[in-house]
Amino acid sequence: MSATTVTSAGTAAEDTADEATRPGETNQHYDLDPEIFGLFLDPLRKYSAGLYRTDGITLAQAQVAKLHWVAEELALTEGARLLDVGCGWGSLILFMAREYAARVTGISPAGRQHEFIAARAAEFNVTDRVTTAVGRFEDVDLPARSFDAVTMLGSIVHMPDVDLAVRRARSMLRRGGRYYVSETCFRNGAARDEFDQRAGTEFVRNSIFGWGDMRPLSELVRAVEDAGFSVDDVEDLTEDYRRTIEDWLVRVADSAAAIDELRPGMAAELTRYLEVANAGWGFTTKHYALVCRNGR
Repeated sequence: MSATTVTSAGTAAEDTADEATRPGETNQHYDLDPEIFGLFLDPLRKYSAGLYRTDGITLAQAQVAKLHWVAEELALTEGARLLDVGCGWGSLILFMAREYAARVTGISPAGRQHEFIAARAAEFNVTDRVTTAVGRFEDVDLPARSFDAVTMLGSIVHMPDVDLAVRRARSMLRRGGRYYVSETCFRNGAARDEFDQRAGTEFVRNSIFGWGDMRPLSELVRAVEDAGFSVDDVEDLTEDYRRTIEDWLVRVADSAAAIDELRPGMAAELTRYLEVANAGWGFTTKHYALVCRNGR
């Protein structure tokens, strides 16, 4: 038995083929062999910032700490219904299903990720709590007001219409439900104007992600407020993400031969991407988490 997987906006194969040609979609990066990610990410394959608030903490410990922190920010309880938009390799939904007995739904356009999540859900004996949907958040058919929490960890950057994405997230939430969104942002509008078209930014956007817009924090706050959310908390995770990427770079270097055996040249591509990302922290970019509440 596997976790329930549904398709939307075409089959998984169709979505994967289209990703590189549609603005606002990730490209083939997320449909690479999952073993590549296993060689440089933590055991959960969490592909976003950890939480480094304890001296000597490891990458794996930082990622677990971050997931517990997100659960606390969402006030997650047993049986809570959680929607994770851009669920990646399932780190968040599988963790919340295992540790908090939440009923979780993950959305991603990358077909390989759903196969991986289904296998891990069976391994962890949480198939009855885990559902995934293949497709874009804008297109997946979900019942309104059916979730207690919605999360977007590093996924709203790939959505061209931020206002639509945030309004749709709110439409999924019951009254009092919580919305967590964390994202890398240009530190202000001037930095965006100056650095958005630089070579390093274009490399990450086109060679890694296919498309992305690192909006300043002010745009995200405006979007959530205009959608009707109340902002409960804004957390600066810039230093945590810098530490996360440093740990990823070490793991890429240690596993370079194995990574290149799976995909020649991938270790160098990952190294360039991660070095570009780390070069901008505090100068051109920041990383923030917003916790919002659907108060009405």
